[in-house]
This record gives sequence, C-alpha cells and structure tokens, in this order.
Amino acid sequence: MPRLVSLVRASVLAVPLAVLATAPAVADSGNAAAGFGQLYHDGVVVRTVVTPTSTPGKGVDPIFAFSSGVDGQLSVTSVAPGGPGYHGGRWAVYVVSWNTAPYLLTSDEAVASATAAGDITVARMPAADFVCPVAG
Repeated sequence: MPRLVSLVRASVLAVPLAVLATAPAVADSGNAAAGFGQLYHDGVVVRTVVTPTSTPGKGVDPIFAFSSGVDGQLSVTSVAPGGPGYHGGRWAVYVVSWNTAPYLLTSDEAVASATAAGDITVARMPAADFVCPVAG
C-alpha cells in the first residue's frame, strides 16, 4: 500500500509538469537548465522558477495551461507578484482545449473572450494544482 501511495503522489506531481510541458515554449529553452520558465500575465511575459511542488486541490492563483496552440503560446495567469490576489504562485490549474484553429492568447481577458466566443474550452484540473513562484 505505501508503494501505491508513492506512485499516486508521483503521478500527481507529474500532471502539472506534463500539462505545462505540452504547451509550446513554456520553458525558455535558453534558461531551462537554470530552472526558469515563462508565462503570460496581462500580455507581458513573466519568468517563473520551475521548482513545482504538488498541492492537489489547493491552488488559488489561476493558471491556464494549453495542451496545444500556436508557436509562442505560453501558459497564462491573471496574477503576478505585486498585484492583487497573488498568493505566491499557488496555481489552480485550468486546461485549455481549442475548438477552432488556435491563435495566441496572452492574458486572462483574452482567455475569457475566447471562452465566450466558443473558441476554447477551459476545464479545471484540481489534481494538477502546484506551487511554483513567479519571479518579481
């Protein structure tokens, strides 16, 4: 039984990594070895420290992870350091799937508009929640 629990914990930690890794250019290839990645916040690329720790069901900072998309599509967040509602990168994972030809989304407002237009479907994935701070 302990082995099963360890396997479940390992797979839960792997989910956010796999979700984020499937989005093109989530990790800046030039800095991947240094442990840094990128995501969009309000149309601007912000850096992340890629030291994720699994926190299933405990995320509070929304992050939209794309399972596919156009070149340059990064995950998108509505919060960042210094702004209201930022909880240190305690990510509540939302997986974005395209219902039309993908196009670049760089803000939570763009994600909301694409959802309203029916271009994307957004699904909450609490099992994939994790902690990974954004560099200020």
